Amino acid sequence: MKNVKWGIFSIVIIISWFYWLIPSFSSMTSLPYDDEQEGLQDQLTIRFSHVVAEHTPKGLAAQKFATLVAEKSNGKIKVEIYANATLFTDEEEIEALKQGKVEMIAPAYSKLTTLIPEWQVLDLPFAFPNNEAVEEALKGKIGHILFSKLQSFHIKGLAFWENGFKQVTNSVRPIVQPNDFHGLRFRTMPSEVIQEQFRLLGAIPKVAPFHDTFRELYYKQVDGQENTISNIYSKRFYEVQPYMTISNHGYLGYVVLMNESSWNNLTKNQQQIIIEALNETTDWMKTHAKIINEKQLNEIIHSKRINIHWLTDKQKKEWLNHLQPLYDRTRPQIGEQLMKEVLRIQQKYLQ
Repeated sequence: MKNVKWGIFSIVIIISWFYWLIPSFSSMTSLPYDDEQEGLQDQLTIRFSHVVAEHTPKGLAAQKFATLVAEKSNGKIKVEIYANATLFTDEEEIEALKQGKVEMIAPAYSKLTTLIPEWQVLDLPFAFPNNEAVEEALKGKIGHILFSKLQSFHIKGLAFWENGFKQVTNSVRPIVQPNDFHGLRFRTMPSEVIQEQFRLLGAIPKVAPFHDTFRELYYKQVDGQENTISNIYSKRFYEVQPYMTISNHGYLGYVVLMNESSWNNLTKNQQQIIIEALNETTDWMKTHAKIINEKQLNEIIHSKRINIHWLTDKQKKEWLNHLQPLYDRTRPQIGEQLMKEVLRIQQKYLQ
């Protein structure tokens, strides 16, 4: 009898321990609802990779776009920004997009020329005399045709982002006349039009990734490069290049691209949010890119590290005449329709 009582007492003790140590099923089901966890499960993440610094026009635009998307989607869409080639270099990002390793990129126009030759039209020297010419080209027939060429590669073209006109820097001598280029080594993007441009000027082009450019200049592996003021400033090229020519000889902009499968998997509402945010960002960038380039040019001037020459209209025409054969050589790759349109716009705005 005593053993039975002892057994019952032991069972009661064990049950009591379980009661205190393990929450009952009813108490578990009454836990407070964690709406933050549901938000994480429902949140869509878009990885956006680019290769320039955060405080450049493209870097700031990417951040602006991410903020607008978050606001318009009430936090249900998150755009993760990977700047400064932290995820992929400019040589890798297009292939990474095609393979779905990243959802969104914004490469320079020139990066698409090896994939789609027609995109070379945007690299033609002095094709667009001013910002109005650029806008007419990208919002009109040229932009429409170029976006249509992306479809066969399963890439969705979403927007053209502006940056600014390119200038020339070098470490050897002032560049004023076309023959001042003779024998100089220039870093270029992988665009055949840009490489041929420097060959026509008597220079030696060398293709190199954007993130390697400062090192190439610092160690004298190249003598010079071409870029916008914002990139010359943010990457400190002016600290190792004593000469700069304000030439406005080419336009450097970016095209916002998305993996086509990723785009098609979005709901109509999600697509609308992306488009609205991009449109607002594009308008914002148009104004701020100009402000940033002007501000940073003034800072470069005040640094007194570099000698600057501004090409006159007469000198620009001399450069264009020297580079005119490039238009004839690229006509077969670019196509008659695009070539006619770019020449129409050029003549319309040429002073």
